Amino acid sequence: MNAKVWLVGAGPGDPELLTLKAVRALRGADVVMIDSLVNPAVLEHCPGAKVIGVGKRGGCRSTPQAFIQRLMLRYARQGKCVVRLKGGDPCIFGRGSEEAQWLGERGIEVELVNGITAGLAGATQCDIPLTLRGVARGVTLVTAHTQDDSPLNWRALAQAGTTLVVYMGVAKLKEVRDELLAGGLAAETPVAMIENASLPQQRQCFSELAGMHEAALAFELKAPAVLVIGQVVVEGRGGRCLPGFAEKLTG
Repeated sequence: MNAKVWLVGAGPGDPELLTLKAVRALRGADVVMIDSLVNPAVLEHCPGAKVIGVGKRGGCRSTPQAFIQRLMLRYARQGKCVVRLKGGDPCIFGRGSEEAQWLGERGIEVELVNGITAGLAGATQCDIPLTLRGVARGVTLVTAHTQDDSPLNWRALAQAGTTLVVYMGVAKLKEVRDELLAGGLAAETPVAMIENASLPQQRQCFSELAGMHEAALAFELKAPAVLVIGQVVVEGRGGRCLPGFAEKLTG
């Protein structure tokens, strides 16, 4: 491969969810810069590459974004094929577009490779469809953590009528609940909280919106986790597989 930077989505964790295009990029890589949420098992596709950890985790010491960008630039200018391997999809809360623009402005060829996002994979593992005819005609992906801590328009999200998938919300569960309730979302709206989506250690906790925070505390929910909020939680096979859960929530 010619010198370039590939911004590659590694998916939510299960190495079998890696795309064929991602595998091709890894096989041609000279340098792989890997995020902390990427399953190391995917590195079997690039045994000869130099691997550099550039982890970014909430609540942990993280590699500065400016350093990561400069490192990609340095190796690309050396004629290396660089893969920036990100958890999930690089363009869903992954700064893929920002990095592509920054590198492009400096004359570096960039290619983005999609990955399966955790919200989709986690819901599927729980037999929850994010859209369902007659129940949810759309899905909204949102992060509870913003770069500048600006407030989200939770009222609009509550009234949108779509399945809501919340990323990076474990530390803000009470705020998310309170804002959605204040925005008009029904207290009995079903919620699935999915930890370590698609991995063997995946765990999930189900509740109503009003009791979401307390249920998560009792369950000892930990990041990384996604929240799936909406009637699809009980209308799909996932809800019907939980004894008494669907009956309780649907009355």
